[in-house]
Amino acid sequence: IIGIDKDARSHVLRLNRMKRYTLTPEKLKWDKFKLTYKLLSFPRNLMNASDTRRGIAKAFSMWSDVSPFSFREVPSDHEADIKIGFYPVNHTDCLQSYLHHCFDGITGELAHAFFPSTGEIHFDDDEFWILGNMRFSWKKGVWLTDFVHVAAHEIGHVLGLMHSQNPMALMHLNATLTGRKVITQDEVWGLHRLYGCLDRLFICPAWARKGYCHSKTKLMQKHCPSSCDFCFEFPFPTIIPTPAPTRTKQKLVAEGKNLTFCCGKKIAGKKGKVHWYKDGELLEFSHPGYISMRGDQISIIANAINEGTYTCVVRRKDKVLTNYSWRVRVRF
Repeated sequence: IIGIDKDARSHVLRLNRMKRYTLTPEKLKWDKFKLTYKLLSFPRNLMNASDTRRGIAKAFSMWSDVSPFSFREVPSDHEADIKIGFYPVNHTDCLQSYLHHCFDGITGELAHAFFPSTGEIHFDDDEFWILGNMRFSWKKGVWLTDFVHVAAHEIGHVLGLMHSQNPMALMHLNATLTGRKVITQDEVWGLHRLYGCLDRLFICPAWARKGYCHSKTKLMQKHCPSSCDFCFEFPFPTIIPTPAPTRTKQKLVAEGKNLTFCCGKKIAGKKGKVHWYKDGELLEFSHPGYISMRGDQISIIANAINEGTYTCVVRRKDKVLTNYSWRVRVRF
């Protein structure tokens, strides 16, 4: 804020900083910023160990990008601050805890976590976890759940944040349903309230004196928020938006609307075979009341299950004659 004195600036910032995040009543927090984690078990559906490690590392990096914390994986037989695993419906803690409910099979309760300094994250092993946006798979007939999204939410709990009242926040109770999957200013303020606004490097004051706050803004926002007074400003998005595939039309439609997409009769008529995909997964059958495929056309009913990207690929033997995509989002 430019052109007002310090007291006025602080007053305006206080007005803008509407408290939406929630901390534990005891303000539980870690007494260090270098945390280790280990994976005790891996999911039995879809994701392999390698993808699980990549996903959890990505979720941790979202938090390390906007806080003084750093996270390092250690072998499962080593001591670790944070313990992560995939568990069945009835397991260890949930039988005695009012806070951590037992899991309930596919969808519903996805995961739960423990506040500092217990540091555990339990994922429901009945879920179909994936690296990618949450979507419904017609091939498997189940919801595929975004592992990074859920993991990032649970890590917020491990760092000491409870659910936020801000519907845009990653730490909102229904963040998974709303698709909110980036760390927001709300979470950053919560961490500042718990741990203070801290620089991550000892060189920060010297860099600030050299004018790096202006000439190297991203570097300073990440490492030196206190020295540059970035504490009241959210640094930068933790997830870079993925551009839509080429030749993709965007469709934002009302729930219940019937949509029909045509792959092109001229192309399909050149002795090519039409293949329809939803989010990269081959659609082999029509599903009455949801999806109907007729040669070069596909019709869908717009609803939560059918949200996603539909792609038509026309092949003649191994040669792709054409492909085209439609991205469908539902306005509820």
